Amino acid sequence: MLVFSAATIVTWGAIRYALWRQLLDQPGERRSHQVTTPRGGGIGIVVSQLLACMLAVALLPVFAIPVTVFALGLLLVAGIGWWDDHRALPALPRLCVHLVAALLLGAMVWAESGSLLKALFCAGLAVSLINIWNFMDGINGLAATQAIIVGLGAVLLLPQPYSFAAWAFVVGCAGFLPFNFPRARVFMGDVGSGALGYLVAGVLALGLCVTEVAPVLWLLLPVAFFIDAGFTLLLRILNGEPWMEAHTQHLYQRLVKRDFSHFAVTLGYVAFSLIGLTIAVVFSRLPLVWGWAGGSICIAAATVIWISFRARSIS
Repeated sequence: MLVFSAATIVTWGAIRYALWRQLLDQPGERRSHQVTTPRGGGIGIVVSQLLACMLAVALLPVFAIPVTVFALGLLLVAGIGWWDDHRALPALPRLCVHLVAALLLGAMVWAESGSLLKALFCAGLAVSLINIWNFMDGINGLAATQAIIVGLGAVLLLPQPYSFAAWAFVVGCAGFLPFNFPRARVFMGDVGSGALGYLVAGVLALGLCVTEVAPVLWLLLPVAFFIDAGFTLLLRILNGEPWMEAHTQHLYQRLVKRDFSHFAVTLGYVAFSLIGLTIAVVFSRLPLVWGWAGGSICIAAATVIWISFRARSIS
């Protein structure tokens, strides 16, 4: 209840602050909204998760060091995002901060698991997800609902007491969601989207460290974002386009341009991701080889579905 309340109260305050400071996102041809909207509301999620970290340290002091390191990484990502929301920064300093935060997460994974390979993978995962959530935060409710689904999947896959971390993540996102969906009274801004990506990476890293579930099943939880962001980025690079610039070529953006509502597109992504969550949970109960096979087949099938929908959105 404390985590939910913190997210709700701080998000409400962030709206007032954004209006006072004129932190407003204007409509434009590279944006998917039609109304001037305050930004920076994602600070509510950040504060709620920092509060959850403080509670975890107080109630479970055995986890004090890894939780503190993770909170420091979250502060770095959210801090550079907050700065960028106030005054646009070049890509390089933002990326450097993201790398530092990712290395902190990787170091924590190395210390807890003893696996350098797993640590490097989680560090790379963190950098990727920070930017993926930023890329995909473009319509009402999309980034927050996808984060909630990842959290719910982690609740079902993680043993106690680790599942409480996933619950805190879900509750924090839920406190923000009513301000952003179905009607957006505030956007989460870079402070929220980057932080969400880092939090998702933390949840996945936790799962990779404390469970024997096939890693590919953990990647099924954010599969919709991985595929839409990853393949869109790849196509822009292959086409020689400036891939770091804002654009409207993600599938969700193309669907909105085809006159699908934000509500419908977000719910479509929710339904798709819930299928991935269900498959991940079912295959996690089977022998490891089945988890690898089932997860790999599902990711391949999801890729085919994305290609099909994107082709239809262009025609």
